[in-house]
Amino acid sequence: MPNFIYFWALTKFRIVSPNSIHYFMVHLQKALLIAASIAFISVIGAAIYEHLSIVPVWKRSPPQSLAMFNGPYAITPERFWKLIHPVCLLLTIGALIACWRTGSRPAIAILLAGYAVVLGITAIYFVPELLSITRTPWSDTVSADLTRRSQIWEMWSLVRLAFLVVLAAVLLSGFFRLEQPYARAQQRDVQPAHARSAAPGGVLHETGA
Repeated sequence: MPNFIYFWALTKFRIVSPNSIHYFMVHLQKALLIAASIAFISVIGAAIYEHLSIVPVWKRSPPQSLAMFNGPYAITPERFWKLIHPVCLLLTIGALIACWRTGSRPAIAILLAGYAVVLGITAIYFVPELLSITRTPWSDTVSADLTRRSQIWEMWSLVRLAFLVVLAAVLLSGFFRLEQPYARAQQRDVQPAHARSAAPGGVLHETGA
């Protein structure tokens, strides 16, 4: 990885000490993981806000209830979403690269994969369907078809939100293994209980397979 090669070159030519590099990397890993967590939780918080205060209004009786999306003072929530998703992706990728050799790597990788799937489904279904509903010209009537589609959209959006909450829990679990090397964390998870036995003197040691 480029950053490890760069830091290796610095220590090789005695520009900085290995202890300084380790200190810097530990703090960089923590900073990127914290930033990625804040960004991802912000996505969840914004989604919860919309489902509590905005979605129940516009899905009630469209197109009569779509006034907030029409006219010169229409709301534009897409401005927030177009900003937060790239920021969250970049921070998560940065955290994955920085924490590649730590025990946090699996948690970050699972989050990134799940988040990519969510964004793909959002681009394919959620955004086009939402725009199709909310960009319907306002009228003082109620459309049964739009109401049905709005309810279906809300139901699947709540499923998506629940999945994001699970991903957030996975990401936060990565903090508990941040200071543990990746190989050692994997070995601890797969090592059977009977692989440990008491050595003479009462000291535990690994017996192997």
